[in-house]
Amino acid sequence: MPLDIEQLLKERKAAEAAAAKPRFIPKAERERLAAEQSKKEESEKKRKAAEEARRRKDDEKKWQERSNGTPAPPTGGLPRGSAPVPTGPRAMNQQHGRGRDGRDGKKAEKGVGDKRSAEDIEAALLRSRYLGPEVNQQSSFSAKKKRMRTTEKKFNFDWDAEDDTSRDHDPLYAEQSVNRGSSLAGVGGEYDDEAERRARKRARIIEERDREHGRERAQGIMEDFYRARDKARERAERTGLGRHWSDKKLEEMRERDWRIFKEDFGIATKGGSIPNPMRDWGESGLPGRLLDIVDRVGYREPTPIQRAAIPIALQARDLIGVAVTGSGKTAAFLLPLLVYISQLPPLTESNKNDGPYGLILAPTRELVQQIESEAMKFAVPLGFRCVSIVGGHSLEEQAFSLRNGAEIIVATPGRLVDCIERRLLVLAQCCYVIMDEADRMIDLGFEESVNKILDALPVTNEKPDSDDAENAQLMKSHVYRQTMMYTATMPPLVERIAKKYLRRPAIATIGNAGEAVDTVEQRVEFIAGEDRRKRRLQEILASKQFAPPIIVFVNIKRNCDAVARDIKTMGYSAVTLHGSKTQEQREAALGAVRAGHTQVLVATDLAGRGIDVPDVSLVVNFNMAMSIESYTHRVGRTGRAGKSGVAITFLGNEDSDVLYDLRQMLTKSSISKVPEDLRRHEAAQSKPVRGGGGAKKDEASGGGGRDGGGGKGGWKQ
Repeated sequence: MPLDIEQLLKERKAAEAAAAKPRFIPKAERERLAAEQSKKEESEKKRKAAEEARRRKDDEKKWQERSNGTPAPPTGGLPRGSAPVPTGPRAMNQQHGRGRDGRDGKKAEKGVGDKRSAEDIEAALLRSRYLGPEVNQQSSFSAKKKRMRTTEKKFNFDWDAEDDTSRDHDPLYAEQSVNRGSSLAGVGGEYDDEAERRARKRARIIEERDREHGRERAQGIMEDFYRARDKARERAERTGLGRHWSDKKLEEMRERDWRIFKEDFGIATKGGSIPNPMRDWGESGLPGRLLDIVDRVGYREPTPIQRAAIPIALQARDLIGVAVTGSGKTAAFLLPLLVYISQLPPLTESNKNDGPYGLILAPTRELVQQIESEAMKFAVPLGFRCVSIVGGHSLEEQAFSLRNGAEIIVATPGRLVDCIERRLLVLAQCCYVIMDEADRMIDLGFEESVNKILDALPVTNEKPDSDDAENAQLMKSHVYRQTMMYTATMPPLVERIAKKYLRRPAIATIGNAGEAVDTVEQRVEFIAGEDRRKRRLQEILASKQFAPPIIVFVNIKRNCDAVARDIKTMGYSAVTLHGSKTQEQREAALGAVRAGHTQVLVATDLAGRGIDVPDVSLVVNFNMAMSIESYTHRVGRTGRAGKSGVAITFLGNEDSDVLYDLRQMLTKSSISKVPEDLRRHEAAQSKPVRGGGGAKKDEASGGGGRDGGGGKGGWKQ
């Protein structure tokens, strides 16, 4: 049969279309080709290094013979009587026997090149005179670019058909060379070695090309390089830019050094006239007596929030401190408070009934007692009294504690309002207010109580809402009210209180607000059903990977006792902590865990905020928290004070509302991984849209908590 032309053309078109399509190479094949390519490049690099060393050796031999006056040996094997090799400027412009016009040297010698060049110039002039200048007649319209501009880019889960993964292994692209400049940038900096290598290479090239004066020019280039490098080093030493901030004295610190210092510790500040952070306790400005107590307590290095907040608070500025849980916020507000109280007259019979000098508010009883125990470490050696007011104790007992007055009162908002309403306490001389875990107080419904307490403070010494509130000297010259809020997140209700009662506050943020610390490895597992979760919990405890104490969080109070019973049947000691427990039971449970008598603490979100149990190695979320903020604080019970910890969370279909936020948090963590089940889950792809209505009450708190339990109104947790 004769050949069919149409069939041949069709087959040729199909072959060309197949060759034009991008070719997808599997990952394993790409890795193999990359390994072969790297091996080939390594051998090529070794070969070039050997050739370079041999060439340098030959060049040094030539330079030595030239400096000694002996002629260099012939390199081209030229016959006797042949003309010497030209070395002038004309020879430098020739490449491999070609002249300037690019044609062979023989033709150039006959003058053909010059004649042809003149004819080309004349023809070009005639063309431009009669036909106009040449323009590119090819259209630049691209239908593909038009489609990309007009159509919306949709997310594609599969690899893009336009991506050619064989590009890296195509010899056409592999042969492309990169144009590297010979700039001397970086002289005197951290690239001295690289800059010197480039300068030497440049000098060597010049010396090879210029046989007459190349050596002198190369020597001049190297002298200029060394002179510029010495000047740069001298300038860096004089300005201090060549040293790290830790090697400098305080008076040598520049704006650049403070910026690097803040980046090293994740400190971000906002507001006017904010002082620089302190680098160590010696630069804090605290009195020597207080520094001795700090050293005795064991605070060797200040935490980031302490570095940023203490200098601001010592300038009598209002402050909002935003930091992750377990970052040392308690000492950050206690130390400036003690400095403030030490400047006031001591309490006597005449003024002991006028109220405290400083007031600290906290959302739960446990956090209040924890702050009180920490404050006693510093206040007692200075001769100050500190009293806690919480629910669960009788009002008569607390009135008896206040009979001799107290410089510092730590209280829950609900019980403090009860004492104010019953005239057991006044705040006539209280000018220093600290709200710890302010976001949690708002979550528990304390907004009204907090407003009542702040309205009960003296109004004659409020700061002016002007630029004067940022003037440290003016604020120190008069006893103005100083208000500070410490929080992990800033919901709108907290911002509203801050805007009402704080005057031009400085804002100090450590890290990223609302995120778990990087010392906690977060793991999530999809396990449905109570029985399966209990079996998984038993496997985790039996693995012996985590040393006690261990905290297990649940969402409902009645689940606490059930999970604790199951843990006891597994052979481990366990205690519970929730709102239905009395104050004595709650204190005993925390005391047993802190003392090491109990291995596992089963709790609701009551233990999620501010409770400090040392050396917690593992947190298990038996039930996922109702909100990502509560989850953040639960996870923060481990990995405290720079130590590492692990948080394991059991997830189910009922947790779909928080899966998106959980995925985002795991993505931001440097040591946590997002499991494939969570990555592919439908609820984790987009943020859920919640309808109107008020915020849900935290079920773990048993309906909230007016004073962390036991106060007027009976909010329990």
